[in-house]
Amino acid sequence: MAAAQQENHDRPVRPRSYDDISYRDGFLGIIGDFQKTEVLQDVVLEVEGRQLPCHRLVLSAASPYFRAMFTSGMAESRQKTVVLQGLDASMFGEILSYIYSGTLHVSLDKVQPLYQAADLLQLDYVRDTCSSYMAMNVERFNCVDLYKFADVFSVDVVRNRCLQCIYMHFIKVSSSEEFCSLSVNQLTEIISHDELDVTEETTVWEAVVRWVQHSREDRLHHLPSILPHIRFNLMTSDDTAAILEHPLVMENSGNSELRTLVMRETSNQKRRFGMDAEEMAIMFRSAGPSTNTREMLCFNPREQKYTKYSYSVPRIIKATVTSVNDIYILGEESNEELSLLQYNHLGNVWEKKSSFHREIPECLPSDFQLEYLFEVDGHLYYLAVHFSKGRSVSVVTKKYEWLTDQWQDCSKPRHDDVAMKSHVATTCGGQIYIFTNIVRGMHCYDPSQDLWSKITLPINIFHLSTAVAMGMEIFFTDSSLSKIGVYDVEADSWRELPGWSDPNRYPDPNQGATFFAHEGQLHVFVELYTDPPEDNHCMHVCKYDMFAGGWSDSPVPLPDWTWRMCRPVPPVARMYKSLPWQDVHMDTRDTEHPQGTMN
Repeated sequence: MAAAQQENHDRPVRPRSYDDISYRDGFLGIIGDFQKTEVLQDVVLEVEGRQLPCHRLVLSAASPYFRAMFTSGMAESRQKTVVLQGLDASMFGEILSYIYSGTLHVSLDKVQPLYQAADLLQLDYVRDTCSSYMAMNVERFNCVDLYKFADVFSVDVVRNRCLQCIYMHFIKVSSSEEFCSLSVNQLTEIISHDELDVTEETTVWEAVVRWVQHSREDRLHHLPSILPHIRFNLMTSDDTAAILEHPLVMENSGNSELRTLVMRETSNQKRRFGMDAEEMAIMFRSAGPSTNTREMLCFNPREQKYTKYSYSVPRIIKATVTSVNDIYILGEESNEELSLLQYNHLGNVWEKKSSFHREIPECLPSDFQLEYLFEVDGHLYYLAVHFSKGRSVSVVTKKYEWLTDQWQDCSKPRHDDVAMKSHVATTCGGQIYIFTNIVRGMHCYDPSQDLWSKITLPINIFHLSTAVAMGMEIFFTDSSLSKIGVYDVEADSWRELPGWSDPNRYPDPNQGATFFAHEGQLHVFVELYTDPPEDNHCMHVCKYDMFAGGWSDSPVPLPDWTWRMCRPVPPVARMYKSLPWQDVHMDTRDTEHPQGTMN
């Protein structure tokens, strides 16, 4: 026994460290309470005339700026009141709130001055958080403003993201007032890149003209340094002749350098990113039942070829393409949670934008819902119609607010007005339309008024399957393509077009039809059977001939029939050949095709 005790006594005991998380949290809470109750404060900071009592010890622990001020023998270390220059009072209040609580509140309207304050006070966490927030919230409406800010403060992650956004939306961005506020160096950096999404080089010249004319006297002398970044070799001879006659060039007719720059041969300059883009319909499917891996197929019916790749995102509920070619999807994180993701064309990745709670009423197990994602006048809208025994029990409409990154509830139509089992929805002319078949009603939502109205359909189409807008007209039909209804939203008039007429092939009414518009022409995805029947059947694409009044005689088969069309309308986007796509011509129904891989 004594020997055992001696052995235990000789055995070394390993030291351990214990983290008291409650102490750390409580300590910070007590410090915050001291600040709120003005206890033990020993210095007053004055910012823009506003006096803020604080604790030297807390400020020094949080910020190297204050640590140097209070511990290096500077005059401020002995002063009761310290005046701070170059800071915004409201932003410094946010900084103090972070220092005493550890919580930082960031929004688009204050992220730039907050970054400036953090940069001055050497608060790395605040500065990095603001950088990440700006990079995650770069959009077409703010990309120029954020680019200029990031350029001044050398915030590369934000600067690069803004440049990507400017490249992809160059036509819209270059027409904005903010674009004309760029410096000459910023302008030339932008127009010198291959990634500009323009179909013609004259678009770049026109952007330069707008920039110069915005402040003509101050900017005209910059023209010789700007013109080398315009790729005149990509223009036609008529285009260059017109530019030589332009007033900006004519006014400098004595400057032979300008005419030489316009007429020069620069065959080594590349084509722009958007010059080889193709308009494609987009479809999705799951690569495996137990994984988050999905495949996206982009199909060009005119070229009869498709491209596809795989990626990892939640199960896709709906997809849409905006007027500026941004692709968004709604992913199902869970039964209760949806996420909004945006496709980054240049990076070839999906980026998460926001999440929101899916409102599901307490229904019977057999009930179901249809969900939509639309863009109207630059805003995203989510629409969900929930059913109970064939009658709608709930219509949910939400609008995505870019500035707050939140989904805002919109008004709802009366439930008795949308009592239908079969319906489709689409957008046209800045409004959202829901077509129903049981009560022959069309329900119209005006986002500018947040108001629903109802119109009676003069055309009766049972078992509505799909609807799509082309220009200011909406085309809709049933699952058998028996006839096509057309509504002109401007004229408030209706017409009817002939439906399917091929006696040797007929649509499967159980699968439904899916309209989409490609290069200004009406197309449909439809599963076809033949008479006499064939062993196999698959999804086909057909084009409607408006002059002949019927569907094309040569349907194009898809590689296989397992692709989801994001009904009732698959999104159509301009996709870029310079990305690592795998192009495959539609000469087989075999499903073994190469595919790209997303990281």
